[in-house]
Amino acid sequence: MKALEAIKAVAIFQESVLDWHKKEAPHPNPYPEGTLEFTLYQKNHIDTIQWHIEDEIRRPDIALEEVVALKRKIDKLNQDRTDMVEKLDDFVIEMFRTVTPKPDARLNSESPAWLLDRMSILELKIYHMEEQVNRKDSSATKEHIEKCQAKLTVLLDQREDLKKCLEELFDDYAKGIKRVKVYRQMKMYNDQNLNPSLYKNQK
Repeated sequence: MKALEAIKAVAIFQESVLDWHKKEAPHPNPYPEGTLEFTLYQKNHIDTIQWHIEDEIRRPDIALEEVVALKRKIDKLNQDRTDMVEKLDDFVIEMFRTVTPKPDARLNSESPAWLLDRMSILELKIYHMEEQVNRKDSSATKEHIEKCQAKLTVLLDQREDLKKCLEELFDDYAKGIKRVKVYRQMKMYNDQNLNPSLYKNQK
């Protein structure tokens, strides 16, 4: 399997963000199921949905029962997000399966999929910061626009840095300078067999 290009991953994340915002609703995944592209798109789609639920839950006027319902949606999306990251790591493992690491090959503190996770969320930050920069309503002061423009400049710089980090990491894997090693998240709070608050209340 050919190594993923960072520019392609960013393009798929951007596509997902734009697709959701066309109707502010879930959008069909345009890629064949089971492909890397499908998984990248789905990963960002989950992030996009969660982004807007995180916005909604912070409204001061919503009822307590709605807050609880939204929090449970966020918990489910967090689990889905982790599942997607692990699927992405599976693709990375397959990409470099035939590479024999050098004896002194180093490990990376985060897997490529968690780096992709950061890149996915970054595209949401950029999209919404651009929205702020382009606001025309009366409450958007000149000072607000200028502050958001400064933040957007930093986010765009971070995009380039993260793309470079991913490319360099893949290059190190390909050369055997670093070795691929993936740890699963093993989240416990959603598992009724691992979360005491769940299994102690089972009848």
